[in-house]
Amino acid sequence: MGSRLKAQIRASENTALKQRAKFVSSGVAAYSSIVVDHAQNALIWDNDGKKYIDFAGGIGALNVGHGHPKIISALQKQAAKLTHTSYHVASYPDYAAVCEKLCRAIPSSVPQKAALFNSGAEAVENAVKLARFFTRRSAVISFGYAFHGRTLLCLTLNGREKVLKSGFGPFAPGIYRAPFPYPYRPPSGLSPKNLTEYCLEELKRLWKTEISADQTAALIVEPVQGEGGFIVPTPGFLKGLRELCDAHEIVLIIDEVQSGFGRTGKFWAFEHEEILPDLLVVGKSLAAGMPLSAVVGRSEIMDAPPAGAIGGTYGGNPLSCATALAVFEIFEKENILKKAESIAETVQSRFNSFEKKFSIIGESRGLGAMRALELVLDKKTKAPLPANQVKQIIAECEKKGLLLIKAGIFDNVLRTLMPLTIHPKDLTEGLNILEEVLEDFCL
Repeated sequence: MGSRLKAQIRASENTALKQRAKFVSSGVAAYSSIVVDHAQNALIWDNDGKKYIDFAGGIGALNVGHGHPKIISALQKQAAKLTHTSYHVASYPDYAAVCEKLCRAIPSSVPQKAALFNSGAEAVENAVKLARFFTRRSAVISFGYAFHGRTLLCLTLNGREKVLKSGFGPFAPGIYRAPFPYPYRPPSGLSPKNLTEYCLEELKRLWKTEISADQTAALIVEPVQGEGGFIVPTPGFLKGLRELCDAHEIVLIIDEVQSGFGRTGKFWAFEHEEILPDLLVVGKSLAAGMPLSAVVGRSEIMDAPPAGAIGGTYGGNPLSCATALAVFEIFEKENILKKAESIAETVQSRFNSFEKKFSIIGESRGLGAMRALELVLDKKTKAPLPANQVKQIIAECEKKGLLLIKAGIFDNVLRTLMPLTIHPKDLTEGLNILEEVLEDFCL
């Protein structure tokens, strides 16, 4: 590449960053300084031609990678036929086809139906609406450390204050919060092995002190917490929630926006606990980065509201539906779940070795390819590594060609959401970069 062309590219990149600073709300986070030119599978190139290995995956929206040929083909064919009518005005076959795929993906003999929306937060809102209408109750219980989106109701459901909730109140009424089992950080004096019993008992206590079970419409829970720090609940917790919901006729909403579509090695993370949701919330990798989400669940709940009570102008857009159908085809024909298992084995093995090797790693954890490292100042006290130092590690990874993002209530967790189609060579190279940066940081 000639020096003149390089200068033009840098000028374009600088312009993009200047435009962002001048015209884009500063409330929109910037996790990196990269200005993307193009991407393919698990690789991203900036305007200067520098290559990055993508361990962020569009925050979990790209389980089938960037620019998969089947996704591109589906978009092109659909764009040439139809881009929008609104499904409320004139239907098109792909909307119902996506709903059928989702319903058949639920391993249940109970009849299922689905409805399509745009974002995970929008799907969460509609799941709550459906549960309230079906039960004719109002209270909803969420859990500590949870993340369900950035709308006002979702902020109320979230189990983290800064920066998500601070300054945005007052919040939606009728929302209550119960403790979630965080094995690495149990309540003082409590053993991690007793966390399941403790959290379930605290939920029962909430029903005695805050809101009764017979006024509770729904419990909403992530089977693996995403933004909370990739926290895997202790064994039996999700089963315990299922049993309590059954006992009190409460709708169990499982939020798989980040953990679904093979991320944990099974199509849905709830399958690891051998339970079934009443309502399932999905999004992100459902349409390979195109805006599409869904609520899938028992037909009697999905059919409870009258026509027109749920939906929206853009929900189930034809372009997004076409890509979603391509995603299902890719999973089936390319054995993505098997690839997810292989990635999980590699990342878990390396992360466990990092935990032993580096003083700043308090815990390596996760489920399947949904894995994370919690960074600490001291392994004994578990004092979180300050957020500015975590940012420094992420910035150093970026300099060396690895795109990585954080999570956790202390912003001290490094999480991995690489495409499940990542080439083994790129996966190894990315892990090598991370190890090199951690090694330099610990010197």
